[in-house]
Parts: sequence; structure tokens; C-alpha cells
Amino acid sequence: MFRPPSLLLLLLVAGPLTLLLQRGPGSGPLVAADDPTEDEEGIDDSVVEDEDDEAEIEEDDTTDIMEDEKEEEEEEEDSTFGEPKASPSADTVILFVRGDDFPANNIVKFLVGFTNKGNEEFVVESLDASFRYPQDYQFYIQNFTALQLNTLVPSQRQATFEYSFIPAEPMGGRPFGLVINLNYKDANGNIFRDAVFNQTVTITEREDGLDGETIFLYMFLTGLGLLVVVGIHQLLESRKRRRPSSKVEMGTSTHNNVDMSWIPQETLNQINKTSPRRSPRKRAKRTVGSDE
Repeated sequence: MFRPPSLLLLLLVAGPLTLLLQRGPGSGPLVAADDPTEDEEGIDDSVVEDEDDEAEIEEDDTTDIMEDEKEEEEEEEDSTFGEPKASPSADTVILFVRGDDFPANNIVKFLVGFTNKGNEEFVVESLDASFRYPQDYQFYIQNFTALQLNTLVPSQRQATFEYSFIPAEPMGGRPFGLVINLNYKDANGNIFRDAVFNQTVTITEREDGLDGETIFLYMFLTGLGLLVVVGIHQLLESRKRRRPSSKVEMGTSTHNNVDMSWIPQETLNQINKTSPRRSPRKRAKRTVGSDE
């Protein structure tokens, strides 16, 4: 028999096993490569943390830059599309004729003074007023008609304008924001708006005079009183009609029981002549004879 091939296979299998057993666990470069030390693990963790911090700082910087750009864009939009403001070359002043009293359903009158202290002319176009919601002035509660002025105010000159409005009656007793604007433009066509008055005021309720409800109440009470008087009168009249009328019998009267000493004699003679005493039967017969 030929055996060398089997021995060759046995040597090929046993050779690597003996080499592994001689080295043992953890005694070779392979084991050192698979199991890193604690120092190497700490270094790797610190590197990872530094990278995370740098990424967070970069994100914060980008967000701050984006917010700054947004704010700048909003400011540009406000300056471009915002409401017109007052001109530095003009001054305004307001005076309420009746003070700071704003009665409901009553005329409120005020005067607005405009001073052109610049070198150019101004054209005052209109004057408007409105009541706003006190918590948010964007909401209109009552908007009054704008007064068209179209008045030219030369340089270094003044002008005074009068305006009046009537607060609605249901608004009495509550606070509202009162906004009064004066609109004007210069010779170049630049439009300006000056908020002459922009404060919260309280609408007072009217106490003087008679309103419709009070007049109606007085008329109702007057009518009710008349009905009561008429009812009492009718009740008394009905009771009088129900009572039987008492008959009074008149008998023959004599002068025997009457003291007639104080009457003059002449008067007694005249009484006896004008009314002679007759019996009822004789008077009846005479009456029948006269009828016949």
C-alpha cells in the first residue's frame, strides 16, 4: 500500500494547530489588534465629542445669521411698505373744545393746528378719526368720515382745522382707543401722516336731558294713573246708583209749635195773604174745576 499521502494530510492539519497552542491567548499581534486599550478608547471618545461640539457651534452660527437676515428683510419691508410718518418740517397740536370729556351720543369737537416750519409748501389733504379696540389698534370699532381739506400751507405759516364726531350710544361707559390722523404732502408729492392723537379714552354716558325710554316711561305712568282715577270714579257712581232713594213724607205743618215772635208782624201778614190755608180736598176740587 502507498501511505505517504495520508501522512502528508495529517502534518498539514496538525502544524497550524500546534502553532496556535504555542502562542496562547493574547500573545500575538492578532489579539492586540482586536482588543484596544482604555487610553485608546478615551482618545476616540474625546475626538467624537469635539466633532459634535464643532457641529453644534456651526449650526448656532448659521441660525443666528439667518435670523439677522430675516430681521433686516423685515425692517426693509417696513420702511418700504409701512405707513407714512410725520414730516420733521411740520408740527401739529390738538385742542378739544370741551376738554377730555367724550359723552356718548353727543358731539365731540376739537381743533388741530398745523405749523409749516420748513422751506417748502405743504398741502393738507384730509383729517380723519376712528375708535379702535384698546388691546389691538388694528381692529376698528367706529370709523368716522374723513374731512377733505385740500388746504395749501406756505412756508413758515400756520393753519387751524376743526373736526367733530359723535360717539355711538352703545359705547358709553367703556374705554376705546381714539386715533386722529392728519394727512398731508409736500411739493415733491411725498405723503406724510401725523397721528395727532393716539390714546385710550373712556366714553361717558349721558346724564342730562330725557331720552326716548324715559319719556315713554313717564307717558306709561301717566296713562296708568288716569286709568286708576277713571276706575275709582266708575266704582263710586255704580255704588250710588245701587242705593234706594229715601222718600220723605211731608205732613201738614202748623205754626203752633213754632216760635214766631221774632218775625215782624208785617212779614207775618204778607205770608198769610200770599199763602192762605186751604184743605187738600178744596185744592183738589179747584184744580179739577179749572181743568174743565
